Amino acid sequence: MKRKDFLKVGVLGGTMAGIGLGATACKPEKQKAIEKPGDFELDEITVDELQNAMKSGKYTAEKITRMYLDRINEIDKNGPVLNTVIELNPEAVDIARQLDKERKNGKIRGPLHGIPIMIKGNIDTADKMMTTAGALALTGNYAPKDSFIAQKLREAGAIILAKTNLSEWANFRSTHSSSGWSGRGGQTRNPNVLSRNPCGSSSGSGAGASANLCTIAIGTETDGSIVCPSSVNGVVGVKPTVGLWSRSGIIPISKTQDTPGPMCRTVRDAAILLGALTGADTRDPYTTDSKGHSYTDYTQFLDPNGLKGARIGVARNFFGFNDKVDEIMEKSIEAMKKAGAVIVDPANIEPKEKGGGKAEFQVLLYEFKAGVNDYLKTANPKVKVHTLEDVIEYNKKHKAESMPYFGQEILVMAEKKGPLTEKAYKDALAKSHRVSRDEGIDATMKKHNLDAIIAPTGGPAWTTDVLNGDHDTGGSSSPAAMAGYPDITVPAGYIYDLPIGISFFGAAWSEPKLLKYAYAFEQATKARRKPAFRANVGLPKPEHSVKS
Repeated sequence: MKRKDFLKVGVLGGTMAGIGLGATACKPEKQKAIEKPGDFELDEITVDELQNAMKSGKYTAEKITRMYLDRINEIDKNGPVLNTVIELNPEAVDIARQLDKERKNGKIRGPLHGIPIMIKGNIDTADKMMTTAGALALTGNYAPKDSFIAQKLREAGAIILAKTNLSEWANFRSTHSSSGWSGRGGQTRNPNVLSRNPCGSSSGSGAGASANLCTIAIGTETDGSIVCPSSVNGVVGVKPTVGLWSRSGIIPISKTQDTPGPMCRTVRDAAILLGALTGADTRDPYTTDSKGHSYTDYTQFLDPNGLKGARIGVARNFFGFNDKVDEIMEKSIEAMKKAGAVIVDPANIEPKEKGGGKAEFQVLLYEFKAGVNDYLKTANPKVKVHTLEDVIEYNKKHKAESMPYFGQEILVMAEKKGPLTEKAYKDALAKSHRVSRDEGIDATMKKHNLDAIIAPTGGPAWTTDVLNGDHDTGGSSSPAAMAGYPDITVPAGYIYDLPIGISFFGAAWSEPKLLKYAYAFEQATKARRKPAFRANVGLPKPEHSVKS
């Protein structure tokens, strides 16, 4: 589905399941005027570099954690400048201290041992942080059990530093929502240009990772909610094949499209994180399909020469929405040619059937109602809502706080849907898969004998507008999202101060190939740069002036 069509039905780039430091929703949100933040000792540092520093004794996990917490306080709490964090983990320092003891005793759990990570605010953690998807209606939802993702992070020795702000209900609430806004967290901002939007729904994860408020981050996606915020904030985003990472313990939108995934500054860090969290989960039957297709170490596939001989198709039908984006893409294609790739151009994704986007939206409405009702059955007893209908009524009663800028049209549409046994749902799901798989990605790759397909992830970040909502700037997330196939975005260039990403997507379980190509592209171009924290876009000076 084209992003402009998704916007019409109220989901910007789609998203998953996409009392903290941010401004409260009932008050006008003010952006503190700041100068560009000073250099940070951990700016652009990688997982490998932190591990080497801890091994040498330069840093401890506790020191690293405290440094990130201080930086978050500087950038977010005392601003709020970015509003990336919805809630800090009060136990983070204690966890880091315990991991340092393990290291001292010779126990290293793996490459994530002692590494601080931020996770999206719709992911359950059985600790002192709530899981609310940004919604005031879910205040008090202290999860009784870790999500599978949180459990795997703890087992790997990662430190859950904070939960990130997001588009409320992962951007599945209103037909004219502002991405990155939630009732609990306020409006997240883009660290490259503060007046610009961070995209959604994994807004805080994308902005936080880009702004160096953590080492790595996790977002979730239904359609675009990892790759869009990764692209516009200038980081690497990986939307895995549905089932590679478990969704249990995550506030859902769609059981057929939802997936969590890495959001990091480098492809290598994303590969490290991706492998650490794979595995079958009895609470998510989709993960059984990953057996024989998953790895615990994806760094083995990273090769700076990985594009040599690869057949890469160019999906030209996702070009043309912005001339400057097209210029960046042409330079990216040339870089891949120089790296030895065989470019097949065009290799458009053109299903025979029309209306795939409408079918997808119907699927999401049905699955959201079913999924949210199931999730709320197991939520903390302190939560005052127990069904989607309760959520809608809560928002009506607390309109000033919950709906100061936009409404809940999508929640109402979902509530009107019946059970997943209805023929209308089954027909819509079959069509969505048919146009995205059989007549979409699979057909295109077979026709041109491709290893992967590329397209611009999206356009430059738009100006945040909480009253009128998001603005379409193009995008290519829907085919992979609807199909449940992997999609990786990598920084490709900038339009003035605004990052632009390139997407690599392909067949189910093709993460090893896609990571190889994405890594090779990253090493050949090294396009990412540290955010500038500008107030507005720095337009170039005109070459000539016209005198009257």
